[in-house]
Amino acid sequence: MEVDVSKQQDYKILYQKLLRNHIQLKKYVKRLENELVRLKSPPLLVATLIDIIDDSRAIVRSNNGMEFLVNIASHVDKKNLKPGIKVGLNQQTLALVEVLKSEKDPDILAMEVIERPNVRYHDIGGLKKQIEEIRECVELPLKKPEVFKKVGIEPPKGILLYGPPGCGKTLIAKAVAGETNATFIGLTASELVRKFIGEGARLVRELFKLAREKAPSIVFIDEIDAIAMHRINSDVSGDREVQRTLLQLLSEIDGFKSLDNVRILAATNRIDLIDPALLRPGRFDRIIYIPLPDFSARVEIFKIHTRNMNLRNIDFEKLSRMTEGATGADIRMICIEAGLFAIRNNREFVTMEDFYKAIEKVFERKRSKNDKERTSNYIK
Repeated sequence: MEVDVSKQQDYKILYQKLLRNHIQLKKYVKRLENELVRLKSPPLLVATLIDIIDDSRAIVRSNNGMEFLVNIASHVDKKNLKPGIKVGLNQQTLALVEVLKSEKDPDILAMEVIERPNVRYHDIGGLKKQIEEIRECVELPLKKPEVFKKVGIEPPKGILLYGPPGCGKTLIAKAVAGETNATFIGLTASELVRKFIGEGARLVRELFKLAREKAPSIVFIDEIDAIAMHRINSDVSGDREVQRTLLQLLSEIDGFKSLDNVRILAATNRIDLIDPALLRPGRFDRIIYIPLPDFSARVEIFKIHTRNMNLRNIDFEKLSRMTEGATGADIRMICIEAGLFAIRNNREFVTMEDFYKAIEKVFERKRSKNDKERTSNYIK
């Protein structure tokens, strides 16, 4: 009799174990069925909400620029519907069935956003006068806004940096953001050029909206001539769309909305191409030329880029005399090449001989590039 009781207990334990496994498997099968239903359902179309007509209808714009009057699904929370947000549409009926969380375009969110760059003024060789002018326009309004209120003036809104490539325009913008503890939002102007009507202007609006949310912030637009060239009468749709983007940029800089603690820096190598409307006071209040480094600036740049290098008997003044006409980027490359020559010779330190070879290599590359440009211009 005792044997039968023990068997019954074993059977009961086994039954409970199988029952638990059965329940877990049913949940797993149910989850797989739901996943299959979700995978079989057609994808939603992404559109931008333009306007809300009433509780059940709205106007949306698709990515191809077409606008539709669509119905709003009953389960959608009307409180979350605001013009400008991204929404999901049913493929067959185009009914608005979902509100997407992010209001910003992924291209804006993917831009270089640095909460505080690690570049400082001591990382820039020369350019003391230019840095002083930028500090007055950008750093002082962000750190001591009360000074401008007491004097009774508004701080400058924007600064345009122009000059040869590789002379430190981007570096200056990052240094200002780092010194002011401001968010640095960097982009190239060509990223704002879009194919469809209104897309470029929308990106500009969202860019400045992001800048206001992260204020104090500095918006740095590199190669601004990509969207800010002289406006011309053109029948090409692409040219007209670029001009619309420029008009939206002008509106954001000098429009009805205040920039508050947002400062704008832009850079270009071709200031002769910039539209005059962007250069007038009220848009870019200061236009600063960033020249090629002179003798003393080249000495400073060499010292900056060799700060962490293991050097032996280096004459920076001699190197500066040998690199007449070199940009800051060229000097940085010379220091890297000198280090590579030392590694190639199985040495842990860099000598003047390594710098001689590096200068010859970098300048040979520059000469060959200039020769190719002259040849191409001659063929044209």
